[in-house]
Amino acid sequence: MKHEDKGGWRSDIAPFERPHMKHSVWQIINTVGPFFVLWYLAFLSLSVSVWLTFAIDLLAAGFLIRIFIIFHDCCHKSFFKNKLANEIVGTLTGILTFVPYHQWRHTHSVHHASSGNLDRRGVGDIWTYTVDEYMKASWLKRMTYRLYRSPFVMFVVGPIFIFLIDYRFNRKRAGMKERINTYITNVAIVGSSALLCWGMGWESFLLIQGPMFFFSGMAGIWLFYVQHNYEESYFENDTEWDYVKAAMHGSSFYNLPRILHWITGDIGYHHIHHLSPRVPNYHLRKVHNKSAALRNVQTITLKTSLESLKFRIWNEESKKFIQFKDLKQFRMKVKPRIIKAVDVE
Repeated sequence: MKHEDKGGWRSDIAPFERPHMKHSVWQIINTVGPFFVLWYLAFLSLSVSVWLTFAIDLLAAGFLIRIFIIFHDCCHKSFFKNKLANEIVGTLTGILTFVPYHQWRHTHSVHHASSGNLDRRGVGDIWTYTVDEYMKASWLKRMTYRLYRSPFVMFVVGPIFIFLIDYRFNRKRAGMKERINTYITNVAIVGSSALLCWGMGWESFLLIQGPMFFFSGMAGIWLFYVQHNYEESYFENDTEWDYVKAAMHGSSFYNLPRILHWITGDIGYHHIHHLSPRVPNYHLRKVHNKSAALRNVQTITLKTSLESLKFRIWNEESKKFIQFKDLKQFRMKVKPRIIKAVDVE
């Protein structure tokens, strides 16, 4: 793993790699507090209008995304200096977001250590085929890949499957601590949901929690998708893979309106986050603004990020993502048959 510092980025980032207790505590207060208030208001609004409930759900979903960012920082041990504090807050926020702390911390660490590495795909990332792999794949695998990469499966089926089903199970090689944490998270989710269903009725619970869960999950997957899946992203084989290049060229700066940066915990400064995961979310913008070199990265906006939906296959020759329709120009290279010459007398 290479960590070249040609632009002097280490000295720019180092002062911001330490979490500050007052900032972290205040973020919990201004995030978790409003979320619970909105949840209660959504319950009260059911007696007024279900459409008002959905509107409050949408707003609460924004705060749930921000709660996930707190969870995310705890997984990187960047929200608190104390390891136990990160684990406790990470587990609690994981229950709110339906994500087990230790399980996700492992897969996400693998993602950071291998993002853009063609030889280390498959853990904590989005399934990505190269042109060569796609052309050699069976008909069934091609169709499965196309279906997986469709917006409906990615952003509608995806949030339900990943957050509601996939995260409920431990990975095969999980240690005992990780397994217990997943069990605790699952029990807490089922227990709190059952208690709320008993107290307000299952219909009311689903009308509140359902849209809130779906909107936040869809937005979470969208953020992850667009910040790595743009035309001139970064993928290399292991021998050529470079950590800094993967961070600076394989992770974008998602230039959002200020309110959306706040809701998403400034995760749009994704290149800074990948360069140094130890930087708390509330320092990411400061690091980005501090250095011109760190601002010289792929920038996407709300409008241009929509273009990422059409990029599905990585072309190793052009070093760019291409569309499915671009595959017409590629053909399987068939080895010519060797015909032995026969001497004729």
